[in-house]
Amino acid sequence: MSRVLLVAATTGYQVRSFDEAAKRRGVELVLATDRCHVLDDPWRDRAIPIRFGADEEAASVRAVVDAVTERPLDGVLSVGDRPAIIAAAIAEALSLPSSPARAVRAAGNKLLTRTRFRDAGLPSPWFTPFGRDEPALTLLPRVTFPCVIKPLTLAASQGVMRADTPDQFDTAVARVRGVLDNSDLRVRRDTADMEFLAEEYLPGREVAVEGVLTDGGLVTFAIFDKPDPLEGPFFEETIYVTPPTLSAESQVGVAQAVARAATALGLTGGPVHAECRINDVGVFVLEVAARPIGGLCSKTLRFRGPSGATASLEEVLLRHATRESVAGYQREEPAAGVMMIPIPRDGLYKRVGGLEEAREVGWVEEITITAKTDQRIRPLPEGASYLGFIFARAPRSNQVIEALRNAHERLTFDIEPAILVL
Repeated sequence: MSRVLLVAATTGYQVRSFDEAAKRRGVELVLATDRCHVLDDPWRDRAIPIRFGADEEAASVRAVVDAVTERPLDGVLSVGDRPAIIAAAIAEALSLPSSPARAVRAAGNKLLTRTRFRDAGLPSPWFTPFGRDEPALTLLPRVTFPCVIKPLTLAASQGVMRADTPDQFDTAVARVRGVLDNSDLRVRRDTADMEFLAEEYLPGREVAVEGVLTDGGLVTFAIFDKPDPLEGPFFEETIYVTPPTLSAESQVGVAQAVARAATALGLTGGPVHAECRINDVGVFVLEVAARPIGGLCSKTLRFRGPSGATASLEEVLLRHATRESVAGYQREEPAAGVMMIPIPRDGLYKRVGGLEEAREVGWVEEITITAKTDQRIRPLPEGASYLGFIFARAPRSNQVIEALRNAHERLTFDIEPAILVL
């Protein structure tokens, strides 16, 4: 039986999906998570306890290497940007297939990503970094409008804001500093959280690309359209749908751009999730994350293997992690999509209404509410989560989009104001 390590946050949505996929494939899944290291197996998952703080990475790698000495691993996977860095370092220590850790670190840092893309001659916006405590008045001479302000290491559009004027820029800078002052980030002790980035706003449609790298070569699993305009002032992603309405030629161009971007970063092996903007100038790759698509969004992808059997994305990635070919796996459904249910306002989540009615909408396959009762929820740019996910499948992409929107319209959310303690 193959043994594969999954590095993940304890609360990550995808851990269960990988566990189910491992059982279907007969793979032993070994977990390394940021669970409590004092209590004895509090989650009853026999996970190796590690930490994702920047100054704890070496200790985390040693903990895993020591734990698997007697029963070696056959592969390493991760979910999430911080776990991806640890996973790559573990793979290097154990001589297992993976992208170099330095490349994964660059992929998770927007300043390093921009620098490597520019140096490789890829289409790139202008960009400039700022210190978190740098006086606002010194920043304006270094930007032109419209521009986008973003933290270097956060995901899911947290802290990302557009500014069209000096006043908007000043407001955005204050808000991004507030995001960076969050106590959860301070725990990470990452020097990258002491800076943020301003860069040129790129107009155009946005798509996402899901795939894997093998010896530097990209196998594209899917290209997702994002039908809702992402023009700011915040950039909340809602709907992903595949296949996209791009022409076959344009899809090839997007895949080639992602492959070049991965090479520029130094990524060579494992899952990748890329975000791109397409306009009259060409394809601008915004980022290439060295991990699979986040949250529960992988449920949109099902594959037909060479034998005709159906497989989930997690099953395909487990196969890839153990050096098996995935070239013969093709996306199965004609059209599929997900809506990441946006958070309408700040407060305490209480309940959802209209759920059964929403589930009866044609082509809707599943609705999962991930918010917990009395959980503090915050919309972008301060927030970093969703209320849940709506999934749909249909013969055509436009039917999927319509189904997702119709289901969402039937949902109502009871959110009470949060009580601030001074």
